[in-house]
Amino acid sequence: MDFATTDHNQIELECTNCHTRIALNKKVTGCPNCGENMLEARYDLSGINVQTWLAETKQRKHDLWRYREVLPIFNSANIISMGEGGTPLLKSQALAASLGLKNLYIKDERQGPTGSFKDRQATVAISALKEMGVNEVVVASTGNVAIAYAAYAARAGIKVWAFFPSLTPGDKMREAALYGAEVIKITGTYDQTKELAARFAKSKGIFLDRGIKSVAAIEAMKTIAYEIAEQLGDDLEGGERWRTPDWFLQGVSGGMGPIGVGKGFQEMMNFGLVDKMPAFGLIQSAGCAPMVEAFNRGQSIATPIENPQTIIATLATGNPGRAYELLYEYVQQYGGHFTSATDEEAFTATLIAARTEGISVEPATAVTFAGLIRMVREKVILPDDVVVVNCSGHTMSVEKHILGDQWQHSVELTEQHVAPTLPEEGLLSALQQVESNVRRIVIIEDNQDAARLIKRILQARGNYDIHLAADGAQGVQLVREVRPDMVITDLMMPDVDGFAVIETMKGDPTIKDIPIVVVTAKELTVKERARLSGQIEMLLQKGSFIDEEFIESLVNKLH
Repeated sequence: MDFATTDHNQIELECTNCHTRIALNKKVTGCPNCGENMLEARYDLSGINVQTWLAETKQRKHDLWRYREVLPIFNSANIISMGEGGTPLLKSQALAASLGLKNLYIKDERQGPTGSFKDRQATVAISALKEMGVNEVVVASTGNVAIAYAAYAARAGIKVWAFFPSLTPGDKMREAALYGAEVIKITGTYDQTKELAARFAKSKGIFLDRGIKSVAAIEAMKTIAYEIAEQLGDDLEGGERWRTPDWFLQGVSGGMGPIGVGKGFQEMMNFGLVDKMPAFGLIQSAGCAPMVEAFNRGQSIATPIENPQTIIATLATGNPGRAYELLYEYVQQYGGHFTSATDEEAFTATLIAARTEGISVEPATAVTFAGLIRMVREKVILPDDVVVVNCSGHTMSVEKHILGDQWQHSVELTEQHVAPTLPEEGLLSALQQVESNVRRIVIIEDNQDAARLIKRILQARGNYDIHLAADGAQGVQLVREVRPDMVITDLMMPDVDGFAVIETMKGDPTIKDIPIVVVTAKELTVKERARLSGQIEMLLQKGSFIDEEFIESLVNKLH
């Protein structure tokens, strides 16, 4: 078989529990031997010519179906696509600098047709359903899956019954309805919603997206791995080979995404395209973290959580079932870590991502960024590690919860103020009244990205007059010239370091009373801490200065 050009003539499904193999067809709801509903596709890839395939894929569109030979569709004429996949891999600058990471990448899955990485799952699932002749399907979802399915099903002429738990944001349910889905809101948990959806499908004789859901999720999400390996190879290896990151991070609920990503890297290992597997960083909401709790206890089976205590509906799966077992096995074999983040930390991380990287993310992604920050602080992730964060979706419906009510300033102008003869100073005076507590700040930091990050965060909170110095000597001179209300300085700088800056300032009567905040990635010795004692206002480790709590305290010091 010419792997590069021929559609599939054989696809089987393998049970992840007992490894029974069955044919792919519309009657599949799970393993007929043990009842397991998590199935993976297996392909006849004998005769594969990897080099020929690599050469051909480079000529194709940069979308998910670029890798169609390893996706569960027999005939490419049945593909329902809207250009999903092929999302950019963005190299972080400011956030990476603040965390002390050299190679932090963001896989921007917000750029799918409906704004989340579930578009990958939808294109594969709806294409498979079309190929099977299914014209009506029941799906349980916390938002993104149902939206994506409804959009793609509209193109395929398939009716979608979408069951949502009550915690799902109303905007998400309305979007699914816009695409033509029949929306059923359930007053209960996500797990209860899934049970009711299954009973409804059985009673009405409608196809239930369960067996095919796991196949579509795993097979579609593995294309993220293929894209990351190809994109990292282009960025780090000059396109000479594909590259595996040291870490792949994702917020998890049901866990299908990372399982698919792991399968993708394993396939590439088998093909000889990459030479290692990535470690997984798997982050859950602290209010619903059965995987994290089981991992911390060293258990391979998670104890279900009956009443999730998180407002992030997309992460409120209390019973991950078989998915956790597979992820636990993966972490034991290839390395990784499970951790959690609170809803508050997630919302803070949303602001951090928006104000440092210019990306607006959904809560599930914000939890991922919060987990990244924690793993860096705990030294689970090291400065030289190549890290990829799955930015799984756009915030859209949650900004109001993050920004609160006081997110804008208003300047009221009467009719007489807007007359053509109004002097410009009058309007400027009105604007200045909004920012009546402006203070002057000097930032001394040899890492330009970190300096700009601190400046942007502060300026987002007020109209501060901020001056930047790239080294200690320039910093002392700048302090003497502008006489700031506060100095923020790094310690580790060439020539004149932060310690020398502090000692010089304290020895000069004209500037000795200016408050100093130290931000450093250095682990201080007892002697170094003693040198700073009584000399500075605050000491922050790099990575923590972007905390909301610190920003509030710093801003308060300026008023």
